[in-house]
Amino acid sequence: MNTRKLVYLFFSTLLIGAFSGAIIGVVLDTDTYFGGGFLNFLFGFLWMFGMSAAISLVAQMGYFAYLTLQRFALGLFKSVKLWNRIQVVLILFVLFDIIYLRYIAFATEEETLWGYVWMPVLLLAYCVAVAFQKQKETNKAAFIPALFFMFVVTTIEWVPALTVDVVNDTKWLWIYLTPLLTANTWQLLILHRLTGAGAK
Repeated sequence: MNTRKLVYLFFSTLLIGAFSGAIIGVVLDTDTYFGGGFLNFLFGFLWMFGMSAAISLVAQMGYFAYLTLQRFALGLFKSVKLWNRIQVVLILFVLFDIIYLRYIAFATEEETLWGYVWMPVLLLAYCVAVAFQKQKETNKAAFIPALFFMFVVTTIEWVPALTVDVVNDTKWLWIYLTPLLTANTWQLLILHRLTGAGAK
């Protein structure tokens, strides 16, 4: 992949993540943005755009870190099947982790475990759909690595929002998650097009 394509990948991912985060921020908090006139909306949108752009940079670092990990793991285990099994175990562990450990850390006496289940399950369902699309556009072997990246790596990138009590609020969790999800989805589904590694 040449420099022009790398630059395109960087800026397109940055803008997609930034705009998606800014839009979801406005949608989830309309009173704040539309309650003080045009300048209030403009500066609020720009602030959210900048914060989402920073989050999308984290997503880009996570993606290239995963590509490095993938190469290293395949060289270490000498078996695609073994590495895929390890990835499946890690996916299940992370699913349990973001449900139960968040419940232990933040749940009040009135809350039940089920209140902490729906968001991780929705995230997993979305990641499965993206992984199927990646498989469809490339090959069957791409499904588990794509699912691992979308779910496990995105969750790791999401950790700052998951572990800070002040943002243990559904609105802010979505505001942090949206730029990560859109940026990671874009990176995952565009890379094989840029490199010419299509379906086989």
